Amino acid sequence: MKVSDHNTSDWPGWKTFDLFNPTESHLMLRKTVRQFVLLEVEPQAHTMDRQEQFNLPLFRKLGPLGLLGITVDEDFGGSGLDALAATIVHEELSFSDPGFCLAYLAHSMLLVNNLNFNGSEEQKRKFLPALCDGSWVGGMAMSEPHVGTDVLGMQSMVQKTNYGYKLTGRKMWITNGTTDDQATPADLILVYARASNDPKNPMISSFVVEKGFKGFSVGQKIKDKLGMRASNTAELLFDQCEIPDSHLIGKLGDSLLHMMKNLEIERVTLAAMSLGIAKRALQIMNKYAKDRESFGKPLNQFGQIQKMISESFADYRASRSYVYDVARKMNLATQGHRADSDGAKLVATTMAKNVCDRAIQVLGGYGYVGEYVVERLWRDSKLLEIGGGTLEAHQKNITRDLSKNPSALEE
Repeated sequence: MKVSDHNTSDWPGWKTFDLFNPTESHLMLRKTVRQFVLLEVEPQAHTMDRQEQFNLPLFRKLGPLGLLGITVDEDFGGSGLDALAATIVHEELSFSDPGFCLAYLAHSMLLVNNLNFNGSEEQKRKFLPALCDGSWVGGMAMSEPHVGTDVLGMQSMVQKTNYGYKLTGRKMWITNGTTDDQATPADLILVYARASNDPKNPMISSFVVEKGFKGFSVGQKIKDKLGMRASNTAELLFDQCEIPDSHLIGKLGDSLLHMMKNLEIERVTLAAMSLGIAKRALQIMNKYAKDRESFGKPLNQFGQIQKMISESFADYRASRSYVYDVARKMNLATQGHRADSDGAKLVATTMAKNVCDRAIQVLGGYGYVGEYVVERLWRDSKLLEIGGGTLEAHQKNITRDLSKNPSALEE
């Protein structure tokens, strides 16, 4: 059953359209995902985190709901929804299991959304239906071991051959690089590489690489992460990997623009993940402070506790408004939202970490153990200050953009 099959008429408290649910479709989507999270995601979240396992069978259930192709044209098996819809899904999933949601983001935003807007008609017809229904699972490979945020300095290189291309290089920290414990490559990976040794014009290009391509393998599955343990992270190796012409996205040198455009929705959805994390931590903190007594009074009667709860609430509500305002204005087919997509992630990710930190402080010893969830949320939140662009990268981008376009401050 897809999100469009639901009816909102019998939902108490869900009848007001606002910034966060501006249309009936958005309301239906949020209700659908929230029910799925309650019934399917929450019961497995703690176990998958402790076992450092990706729940592939659960992930595939997102396909029939229309979530794996949330922004994909309906002609290719998607739901044809917008950036705000993607924001809703990431917020709701992260309320329960940010690690599982990160795997969803890597598949639906970094691979599927990118392919939908930048791939050829032939490529979209070949790959998107299987990616949207959950038959295939994939991700995107950009980061490298010694490069970090300097994407123009990537070393992975493609060379033209008689049959297509040969790709050589290593990619690191790739979410969904593998989907099992046997280090089997994911079904499809979108890979960025350079086609020139010219440091001023590296001709960044992108390819879709299928599991089973000669020269494509998983180097290692990265274990013992601080957080996001319910998503698989891997090193990917390309040893003269043979790629046919048909798997080049666009033309050689096109993909720096593809990358920058897709980074905008990536950052907004990472910010949305921060909202789900913060909301859960705030709810737990608020309930605990109301129920737990000390010196004969509920904790929420003490000024120090009131400060942590009230500041967390205000920070969360302010960040949520910013993130949804950016998502509402975003056109997925164009570029031009970088300052605000960076700004939303800059604000929301640190907000989530701080709210989780306060929640642990309010709960004391209980906050430090898994029973109350906030320690997992705190661990997961830290990745959002690093992945998809570090805080420092966002600060650099925003400053550069405002220097070039000071009129943005007049809007």
